Amino acid sequence: MMTPENSILPITVPLVVGVTSHRNIPAHEVAMVRRRVRGFFTQLQHDFPTLPLVVLSALAEGGDQLVAEEALAVGARLIAPLPLPRDLYVEDFHHQATRAIFDALCARAQVIDLPLLPDSTHHGIGSDGPQRDRQYGQAGVFIARHCHLLLAIWDGKHSARLGGTAQVTEYFLSGVMPGLIERRRGGRRHLLGSGDERLVCQIVCSRDTADGVPLPPLQPGQLLWRTQTEISPPDTPMPMAFQHTFAHMAEFDADGAKYHQQIEDHATAGGTPASSAATLARPEAALFRAADWLAVHFRQRVLLAMRVIYTLAAVMGIAFTIYDNLPDQDDFIYVFLLLFASGVWLSTLARRRGWHRKYLDYRALAEGLRVQGYWRRAGISLTGDPEFAQDSFMQKQDIELGWTRNVMRSAGLDRAAARLGDPDEELREVISEWIGDAAHGGQVDYFRSKAVQRARQHHLTEMLGFASLFAGIGISIVLAALAHRLSADTKNILVVVMGILSILAAVREAYAFKKADKELIKQYRFMQRIFDEAREALARTSDATEQREILRALGEAALAEHAEWALMHRQRPLEHGKM
Repeated sequence: MMTPENSILPITVPLVVGVTSHRNIPAHEVAMVRRRVRGFFTQLQHDFPTLPLVVLSALAEGGDQLVAEEALAVGARLIAPLPLPRDLYVEDFHHQATRAIFDALCARAQVIDLPLLPDSTHHGIGSDGPQRDRQYGQAGVFIARHCHLLLAIWDGKHSARLGGTAQVTEYFLSGVMPGLIERRRGGRRHLLGSGDERLVCQIVCSRDTADGVPLPPLQPGQLLWRTQTEISPPDTPMPMAFQHTFAHMAEFDADGAKYHQQIEDHATAGGTPASSAATLARPEAALFRAADWLAVHFRQRVLLAMRVIYTLAAVMGIAFTIYDNLPDQDDFIYVFLLLFASGVWLSTLARRRGWHRKYLDYRALAEGLRVQGYWRRAGISLTGDPEFAQDSFMQKQDIELGWTRNVMRSAGLDRAAARLGDPDEELREVISEWIGDAAHGGQVDYFRSKAVQRARQHHLTEMLGFASLFAGIGISIVLAALAHRLSADTKNILVVVMGILSILAAVREAYAFKKADKELIKQYRFMQRIFDEAREALARTSDATEQREILRALGEAALAEHAEWALMHRQRPLEHGKM
């Protein structure tokens, strides 16, 4: 029986806006900045009305508090990751009024108390210095890692101040924050990857200092869109690519809500395999169940459409062969045209409703959440912060899946409030459910069974091809040997039979190509070997650190394997056949 905390709720993936801002915005610009922020939120809610809005703000003086107030005013959920314990944090507030605002905002926000960094102490962060600065940097990193869109109230000038607005913006775009994160696993992830996957909305402001004017030619009040490689002209709409990204997130929300009851019934009936969801961390589990069910649902639609389309193609070929070779069969040309129109209609329907794209996207999301959930449950960290599978998930291979990485970031938002059990016990459960034990269970059995299944299907395709070839050769020999003894009608019938056999073999071959049977056999066998090796390596050690390293490497291999799978299938859309 499902407990309340494990019950499935309708999918509501939010649009998460992170905030970084100067503290010392000139008083005469505050009203202008507030109007710009209000307009920014209003536009987001207009463009993506079904996406719940979540705002991440550290609630520092200045723009952080201003944005938080405007977010609450439009009904957004406010999450406040605090860099320091509250009693120390308020020491950096220079005005009693901003302390009162801070307390009021905390009362309406979900507050996350970020932990001390490994090289910091309570004494060290109690006064100005490197340790305190690093805590501020950590807050900026947390916001940048979890948000989908960064709102920067910024003068545009670069700064060496650790955790300042310039550095948080740079980290969000490039993955590097000097003094805190010099180099991530895999280097600067966007330089040769999907550098334009991250979007910053900059509201230009001045600073209340002697040289506080914005970086020329910027002017206070302008709104710009920044990626790592481009800066938009002032006051232009959000780039279209990001509108599509957020629209796909909204589409996932809509599908999750549409099929909510079926997803819940499936999970309640035990339809979700234990090896897929039982040991996932709770922030990822509900999303995984929904993504997995939706992927299966749209895969079934894609397979049904493929079977119908290729059946229509086979019957079309047969109809035309009969029309072309047998006398008094002119009506078969109308059958041919009717079948052709039916195939076009079905292909168009599938394309417009995005069955193939949704199948690939939702499967990619489910696999990413699977790895991320297992990594979290096992206590694996790639970055010094809780694990983020999306940081390495198909960023170079498939930039169209940026929205799935956004969903994975959203899943991590609630992890700070989640409490896991005993770390060693959690690790053992992950190994048992993900890898399997003894000689069975886990993903080993999955890949083994899939390899066998695909091998059988490929063998059937080959046998049909050989049968068609030998039958064609046999008919050709008969036609050659009895060329002067067979009637014209008999010859035509034999030619039609030979054509039908060739059509059936060709359609079966095209169908197998579309499903990528040969390629998947190799991938499944490769992954079976990887999981077998992981099982053997885990059996040779009882050291938890080494076991986590094995699971980390296994997760990266699983993500890479699925990247290849997704790319291969994306190149073979349903509406394009190989005949």
